[in-house]
Amino acid sequence: MLRIAVPNKGSLAETSATMLAEAGYTGRRDSKDLHKADPANGVEFFYLRPKDIATYVGSGALDVGITGRDLLKDARMPGAREIEALGFAGSTFRFAAAPGRFAELSDLEGCRIATSYPGLVDSFLDAHGVAVDLVPLDGAVESAVRLGVADAVADVVETGTTLRQAGLEVFGPPLLQSEAVLISGPDDAPGTETLLRRLRGVMVARRYVMVDYDLPASLVDRAVEIAGGIESPTILPLRDPEWVAVRVMVARSSVNRVMDELYELGARAILVTAIHNARI
Repeated sequence: MLRIAVPNKGSLAETSATMLAEAGYTGRRDSKDLHKADPANGVEFFYLRPKDIATYVGSGALDVGITGRDLLKDARMPGAREIEALGFAGSTFRFAAAPGRFAELSDLEGCRIATSYPGLVDSFLDAHGVAVDLVPLDGAVESAVRLGVADAVADVVETGTTLRQAGLEVFGPPLLQSEAVLISGPDDAPGTETLLRRLRGVMVARRYVMVDYDLPASLVDRAVEIAGGIESPTILPLRDPEWVAVRVMVARSSVNRVMDELYELGARAILVTAIHNARI
């Protein structure tokens, strides 16, 4: 069976579990369970700390796992590799310090940098030729500057509110654009492609909806310019030979605009249906 590492807590855990359920897998029911077999789908789930998942997968102890790209980079496990971005838990990794203290990355030379991701920060600064003293902390790094433990911090930034409340501002280039990712070990385990295909189907279903509408046949070409679908719309004749029925996938984020434009063009009976899963 395919051995899958899943976050057991934190911001990644709930969405990962939901996504796997939507992909047809049966996960744990009790949050205290650390292992769950799903023989019907040929997989086993191991619920682990998100920060440890890259280590288990990279070592070959488990086959694949869901974790953050930042945690993958921080682990620096040669055997662990990203195989698919999963489209949730997005964040940016940035440097921050007291306003006006630093302007460029090179200004950090010889300074103390507090972070919960020493592996990630060390690799980034080494690549840019900047030598610093890292101060590893397990969370709440934004207090390090105020308390005199560090000159700057490097941390995940979502809205920036926490940093501003601590009297800090971001500077320099982003270290990383992070999100939840599916990672694999050094070998391609049997069943990985099926898991990947199912997860991609869930992501498509979350991003798109199905739009059905009736339209005068003479306006089809103009309607396709408004909504062309992933490949091509499905077009079927109606009893009235001058009209056709059209079905097309539309990005969920733009569906109301598309509906308005189709209606103005002359489409009628415009219906929107959720997609529960897909194979594209």
